[in-house]
Amino acid sequence: MQRTLTRTLILPALVAALAMLAPAAAFAQSAETPRTPWGDPDLGGVWDYWTFTPLQRPEDLADRDTLTDEEAAALAQELNAEALARDLAAPPGSPGGYSQAVWTDRARATALTQTALIVDPPDGRIPPLTPEAEAREEARMAGDGQPVRIRVGGYGVAGPEERGVAERCLLGFSTGPPMLPGGYNNNIQVFQTPDAVVLLLEMNHDVRVVPLDGRPALTDDIRQWMGSSRGRWEGDTLVVDTRNFTHRTASFSLTGLAFGSAEGLHLVERFTRVDGDTLLYEFTVNDPATFTRSFSGRLPMNRSDLPLYEYACHEGNYGMENLLRGARAEEREAAP
Repeated sequence: MQRTLTRTLILPALVAALAMLAPAAAFAQSAETPRTPWGDPDLGGVWDYWTFTPLQRPEDLADRDTLTDEEAAALAQELNAEALARDLAAPPGSPGGYSQAVWTDRARATALTQTALIVDPPDGRIPPLTPEAEAREEARMAGDGQPVRIRVGGYGVAGPEERGVAERCLLGFSTGPPMLPGGYNNNIQVFQTPDAVVLLLEMNHDVRVVPLDGRPALTDDIRQWMGSSRGRWEGDTLVVDTRNFTHRTASFSLTGLAFGSAEGLHLVERFTRVDGDTLLYEFTVNDPATFTRSFSGRLPMNRSDLPLYEYACHEGNYGMENLLRGARAEEREAAP
């Protein structure tokens, strides 16, 4: 495979790793969908959602929505080799970095055959922002005091409030919602009762309890970091409707980018148990105040035989402490 294909498939902050994703037609449910004792499709267990596939389709693949199995396999092999080469080239004792070959899932991953996680619009791209949203983003980037809504990083170092919510251990960089592959910890554990489904994302201990009992939605004045969800079954698919997000998070977040305010976000997620080892995850983002149209994505989650291990975000979080300490030192040096 040409290196051009490799380079353009991997967009900054949008890559990780998961098992091979086939075209949508291959995700037809098996005749024997695993079920709970009370008859609902069994979504329980630990599921992994890493993927090398970029969120948006690369422009030089605009006329292709899938790769061949050979292209996808070659892509994964080359990316793994490049990650290892970067690790070996780093000077001994280099601070501030994660070994891509050791600390992420790259070494055990293959690439997906679809060329982007976004499947609608048909070009596989995030729709343009509305003019109003563009103006708000320009004002925020100019530092007019609006909240910083990106997941990792930030626009200032006056205090922790100017850093991203993942750096502050408020939300994980891969937990969404919607859930998108990030640097590591791309996994979810699902628990079920007849009246609720619980989505546990160990990245920052984010837990979403999704009632299935038909209770009314929260009133508009109650806002939550991960929104308020209500679930229902449509055949064998769990549909999760989520609203009531706080303005402190973005309408759509990536690891190092964010778009708009989540205040008006209506997120619809769909979970379908395709077979014993695959949970198909689909999402639709609808926010007319931020995007010129809604958009949807799809990726499979693969069953994991490993348990979730605790992610202690603020335990020994020297990164934030040292970032602010370094900023204060630079200020002292620059002072008269």
